[in-house]
Amino acid sequence: MLARLLVLFLLAGLVPLLGAPGVARAASGCSGRPAKTVGFSTGVLRVYKSRAHVCAVTVAKKPGKRRTMSVTLQARGGRVVSDKGKYTKMAGPVTVDALNRCVRATGAIGKKSASTGWILC
Repeated sequence: MLARLLVLFLLAGLVPLLGAPGVARAASGCSGRPAKTVGFSTGVLRVYKSRAHVCAVTVAKKPGKRRTMSVTLQARGGRVVSDKGKYTKMAGPVTVDALNRCVRATGAIGKKSASTGWILC
């Protein structure tokens, strides 16, 4: 019985390592390949693309102090998905289904922001 529990424990530890082939797991929490990065004075907006999904995060250049951060993402013809709050490091990730659709993303930290316009068309 103890041996079975040990095997299950070891296998459970390997599950996160068995992700989809060819898809990188970014430190940001988004999967896929980097598609667009837009820097601004207080942070950076990062957009990632996988086959059918797009993911975005806003990351602070100087993490530590709690401040208002947000990230929004919208596929053309779809609803806006957003994450807004007081964070120390990052807002997001937010994900939308975007198979064969353009997307736009916006990131903000404090009063400074950046956006991509329509991309991945």
